[in-house]
Amino acid sequence: MTLEGKAACHVVRPGSTYDGKQGFSYFEGIARESVGATGICMHLLTIPPGGRAKAHMHESHETAIYMLSGEAHTWYGERLENHVVVRAGEMFYIPAGVPHLPANLSDQPASAVIARTDPHEQESVVLLPQLDALIEVGS
Repeated sequence: MTLEGKAACHVVRPGSTYDGKQGFSYFEGIARESVGATGICMHLLTIPPGGRAKAHMHESHETAIYMLSGEAHTWYGERLENHVVVRAGEMFYIPAGVPHLPANLSDQPASAVIARTDPHEQESVVLLPQLDALIEVGS
């Protein structure tokens, strides 16, 4: 039996980056665009010291985050009224449709692996500019 005509396995060696709508640069990873994924997207993110995203949500897709190094503050909820600090070695889950805004308040980079149930790198990102001014940190 051959694998011809079947889905192929891929090794992705992150090297190039792309600018996300949220305001961060992501390392290219697993997505429909890179490997033909149909149900998941996974990439690496390093938030520079003092960096913050734009308030956003992923309309109908869940997000799972594993912090590799550093720590990220995340405000979440309808008015970003909740706050959590995710540190290296910890995981963080964001349900579909939950507004959130991550930031790195430290003087060291913070790196994470991010996986979403959306195979597209940016398709389900919905910016929420009306919430940006609620959190005054970083740039």
